[in-house]
Amino acid sequence: MEKAKILDQAAIKRALARITHEIIEKNEGAEDICLLGVQTRGVPIAEILAANVKLFEDVDVPVGYLDITYHRDDMSTSDKERKAGECHIPCDITDKTVIIVDDVLYTGRTVRAAIESVFSFGRPKKLQLAVLVDRGHRELPIKADYVGKNVPTSHHEKISVKIDGVDDETAVYISKQ
Repeated sequence: MEKAKILDQAAIKRALARITHEIIEKNEGAEDICLLGVQTRGVPIAEILAANVKLFEDVDVPVGYLDITYHRDDMSTSDKERKAGECHIPCDITDKTVIIVDDVLYTGRTVRAAIESVFSFGRPKKLQLAVLVDRGHRELPIKADYVGKNVPTSHHEKISVKIDGVDDETAVYISKQ
């Protein structure tokens, strides 16, 4: 399998710093924001964004995580029961701007499931989406508010995000399936 690195650790750091600035600018600060990472790699990305907000604005942004298994439309009920994990919502999300954070945006089905999960915990004032990589090929009308890098792909290619803490490096790769 041929594999090429499309983002190294420095490029990811710059992309996430830029996304952080865009979040702060679009929301006129960060006081009413909650970041919810989609497990697995969306969680450390959300934590990096929160650390950047603290660095840039001196605001502590709550970070939680979503396990979207129960809301997926591509798994049987028995698979959902076997694989489902927990969600952690660190604050009351009512009247907050909730930003769903994920590593790769592809068909949009994961985001749809994440949206359903969020609404099972409350009704945010706004719901936004931040992704490290948008690879196209949407099956649902979903668009990210914040994108680290757009990477046009074919259906025969795969994007792999590696994040330190989950993986042994921080990088993004593209490969043929």
